[in-house]
Amino acid sequence: MIFLQLFITFFEIGIFGFGGGYGMLSLIQTETVVRHGWLSSAEFANIVAISQMTPGPIGINSATYCGYTAVHNAGLDGAMACLGSATATFALVLPSFILMILISRLFMRYMHTTLVQSVFAGLRPAVVGLLAAATLLLCNEENFGHPTTSPWNFWVSVGLFVASFVGTQYVKIHPIRMILCAAFAGLILLY
Repeated sequence: MIFLQLFITFFEIGIFGFGGGYGMLSLIQTETVVRHGWLSSAEFANIVAISQMTPGPIGINSATYCGYTAVHNAGLDGAMACLGSATATFALVLPSFILMILISRLFMRYMHTTLVQSVFAGLRPAVVGLLAAATLLLCNEENFGHPTTSPWNFWVSVGLFVASFVGTQYVKIHPIRMILCAAFAGLILLY
């Protein structure tokens, strides 16, 4: 039963997940953590971190890890959990695959029309909103700590967040170098 639910859930996310993987994160979190309860918030935060560090698109990586974790948390063994990974990944990719096959010829013919340009103009702000929602959903106690219960973790996390933002946005430090520096700082400061 969980495999059918995984397929339907990630198929829906694949249909409505405009804006790429980061835009899908809020949808994935809402479905897997809030609606179905397959994962905890901490597990989802770990999945996002792992998905960002591993090669490949973050949306597909997240679906793969969420499928595995959901089936594993349901009490099934490793082979079945791998099937959960495959189910979630396939379901997430399938809508894009189908839509690209169906509309690729039409899109090339009509991409410069006013109607199509208006649709994309309407989608742009929605994509920005989905990215902002994904960012805000990850600004939680699992990622930053709490200023009253763990002030050291909270302020170090906020400092790393600000340093990473300033480093990549203004100082133009390469994101991979910034990830390695943040990981090293986390090992030293938070361990």
